[in-house]
Amino acid sequence: FIRRFPDVVTLARARVDTVLSYWTGLGYYARARNLHRAAKIILQEYDGVFPNEFESVLALPGIGKSTAGAILSLASDQRHPILDGNVRRVLARYFAVAGEISRGETEAALWQHAAAVLPKSAALAAPFNQAMMDLGALVCTRAKPQCGVCPLVGNCQGNALGTPTAFPVRSRKRVRPIREVTFIILRDSRGRVLLERRPASGIWGGLWGFPECLSGETPVDWCQHRFHIRTTRAKALPVMNHGFTHYVLKIHPQTLRVSDAAGAKIEGKDRVWITPGAPGRRGLAAPVKQLLEQLDKTG
Repeated sequence: FIRRFPDVVTLARARVDTVLSYWTGLGYYARARNLHRAAKIILQEYDGVFPNEFESVLALPGIGKSTAGAILSLASDQRHPILDGNVRRVLARYFAVAGEISRGETEAALWQHAAAVLPKSAALAAPFNQAMMDLGALVCTRAKPQCGVCPLVGNCQGNALGTPTAFPVRSRKRVRPIREVTFIILRDSRGRVLLERRPASGIWGGLWGFPECLSGETPVDWCQHRFHIRTTRAKALPVMNHGFTHYVLKIHPQTLRVSDAAGAKIEGKDRVWITPGAPGRRGLAAPVKQLLEQLDKTG
């Protein structure tokens, strides 16, 4: 991704489909879209030069308070606290912050601590913030903190209590529900498959994928109602499970054959027929890419 888009101008001038295609497999596709949008803003409003003021950076798509602080402290020697996951863990243990990490008042307390411990000298903000991130990533780890080599152990309240891993306090883990969907894999006489662009919002927003049957209809009936075409009987491929943060998606891929004439009727701006082994520069969700690779091998 970095080799293809080495600077703001290159990224800003690229098509979003191209950006998403190079992001395929990296997950969190909203990040790629936000990077693209931010690059366009930087090019249009700041002549391609990254802004140097906190509020301007914070206003860019996808950049929150901690990211803005990290960028400006590390790149511009400005004095801003940060609170990424690693720093949050270090502070929660050092000060034995008792509230659940997901609660707003706990977040506010951690921000107060982050601001209070930040060196007064702007020149020291960057090395301090980097050190805090490294400390959390390498020493004050989530499951097995190495308190014996931690430079903060002498005043760490979590260590003094004998329970550093009790901090930060996390809410009880919930079992992720399962959602089910059927991928409709339409194939023509040349072995091509139909892809359509997903809506901009929702999971895999703006990416290309297989049409989805959610209604409980059979794939054949669904194709008749959705596309007004006749197909062969559906052939089931092995079920796939794809995990998201809050649920697991159970995918039922079904392949159906369609005549070339019928296939031509449903092609359009947001629907294309592609060869499984050559999808072009289109952003694809991981399960879609995996299925295309499987179809390319099996024919």
